[in-house]
Amino acid sequence: MPDYRFQLINGNASSPISDDLRRQLLDRPGLQPHRPSGSEVPETRNSLAQTASLYRPDEALETAINTAIAIGEPLLLTGEPGTGKTQAAYYVAHALGLGDPFHFQTKSTSAGNDLLYDFDTVQYFHDAQLAKFDDAAARRMLNRDYVKKGTLWRAFDRATATGFPTVVLIDEIDKAPRDFPNDLLHEIDQMQFHVQEIPDHPPVTCARELRPLVFITSNDERRLPPAFLRRCVTHHIELTKSLLQTAVESHRHRFRALDDTFLRTAVDCFWRIRDKKGLEKRPATGELLAWLQVLSVATGNNHLALAVESAHLPYLGTIIKTPEDLEVIKRK
Repeated sequence: MPDYRFQLINGNASSPISDDLRRQLLDRPGLQPHRPSGSEVPETRNSLAQTASLYRPDEALETAINTAIAIGEPLLLTGEPGTGKTQAAYYVAHALGLGDPFHFQTKSTSAGNDLLYDFDTVQYFHDAQLAKFDDAAARRMLNRDYVKKGTLWRAFDRATATGFPTVVLIDEIDKAPRDFPNDLLHEIDQMQFHVQEIPDHPPVTCARELRPLVFITSNDERRLPPAFLRRCVTHHIELTKSLLQTAVESHRHRFRALDDTFLRTAVDCFWRIRDKKGLEKRPATGELLAWLQVLSVATGNNHLALAVESAHLPYLGTIIKTPEDLEVIKRK
């Protein structure tokens, strides 16, 4: 397998990013795991930006990241919830020193245009009704005053201002209506769009060498259109014991009170629960880390607390989220 990191740092890969800019990006410090010192350890567990330095991508994910950077295409990360897809974008932004990602959380009502800008139609028509009785107010009404910049537009602005690309995260794209992915094809490919409500507004664009590093995540809840998939580098993250162990080691400070033997036993108990057939919501990395933190505070290294059937493990509510799954765990 080619070493894309080596190619990128040495400027041998064909990329829309100029050689000088690519070297600046990938040498500060580059996609190298950064192990924080004690004073750097994030205290806020739920902050993606604050825990970015703790993320540990495996070799396959690093290759996918570097490939996407090299050829200037979005990186589509698939896998079940809790495998670190969202965190990968924050990790890259942290590793390359590009600031927090521009995070677009996809919803079931999302439209492709939402990523670009929002036109406040409700406020516009409200003001238009009032302006019917006020000529001065009518003259002051400008469409541009009702336009709010979206995620991609703001990413373009920061890149232009700083001279460095940004990271754009389109999270859980499979939650959106089916047309949403295809609606993004032109804008993501060309890095340019028009504001339809302001005909005289110049195209919103970004220099080719400053195009954002686009990350897209999917929980595989819905099949994505083939045309969209052809425009992406894709990588599937599978929750393996190795990935889980890496996450536990990088977050070890959160449950430092637990000794290694207790920790191994707890992870084995977690894996036994996860392997139970019939679960609707299989627990993943986030549930394990939360459970270990609770055990650290509440049980210490009391090994007897784990020497029970899965259904009687302490603080099971941090792992199992639905009554139906709890019933599955209770079955022998």
